Amino acid sequence: MRGRTSSRLKSAASLAIKAAGLLLLAALAWQLLRWGVLDAVFKPDAQACQALNREAACWGVVPQKIRWLLLGTPGQWGGLPLTLMLFAASWGLSWPLGVSLALARRSSHRWLSWPATAFIETVRGVPLVGLLFAAAFLLPLWWPLGEAPSLGWRAGLALTLFSSAYLAEIVRGGLQAVPSEQTEAAATLGLGWWGTQQRIVLPQALRTVLPALTGHAIGLLKDTSLVMVIGLHELTGGLSLSLGGDPDWRPFYFEAYLFVGAVYALLCLALSRLGLHLERHWQRAQG
Repeated sequence: MRGRTSSRLKSAASLAIKAAGLLLLAALAWQLLRWGVLDAVFKPDAQACQALNREAACWGVVPQKIRWLLLGTPGQWGGLPLTLMLFAASWGLSWPLGVSLALARRSSHRWLSWPATAFIETVRGVPLVGLLFAAAFLLPLWWPLGEAPSLGWRAGLALTLFSSAYLAEIVRGGLQAVPSEQTEAAATLGLGWWGTQQRIVLPQALRTVLPALTGHAIGLLKDTSLVMVIGLHELTGGLSLSLGGDPDWRPFYFEAYLFVGAVYALLCLALSRLGLHLERHWQRAQG
């Protein structure tokens, strides 16, 4: 009897905890609904937003500053196009460099493996902010022709080097997963080293590490926001610049940052869906 009573008490306590948790979640959901939708201001009216006294959201800051947020400052290229350009350029350029580094690090020739290992470990051991500062302020001092490329190109170079080091390690992990018997079989069929890598080893290695490559691409897209520390006004930098000099809309940073976060979330979701599509495509081709 005591065992049954104790079991019933535990069950009742568990139900009570679950009910309390559901009630708390419902209360939080209601408060968010009121703050973000029911009592919010959606028109770009600064006076109406200030009258809310921060008790509800002011989404009017988004249409008011949409050009600055998505296209950068007037007369200066930036915003979302700069974010996408930096990501696309650094991602595309880091592929040949990263694959070459991965192959060089696995080489039996020390004059290839040692420099590749040194580069990879050095770049991975330095914060991306440090690379950006070096590209922005140190590279012009060492540039042999006197006038260094623009700040955007130097930031793209730093992102490319940073991405290639991590990409090389991801690809190297995939290369190690390919059985050595396949390269030996290719050699017996008369394929050279490069033909073996191009037709047999690399396709299998990339299929193996595709989820990791997708995650790296998403991380690189978000890392582009760090270029604001060297004075480039990409999506996040455009937000800070547009609101920093406007006292009427400056109090509504939170809503503007939520909008920028939603833009990043949509871009990352698109990359994630693209990765899943490639996985399914390769699975169908393999099957």
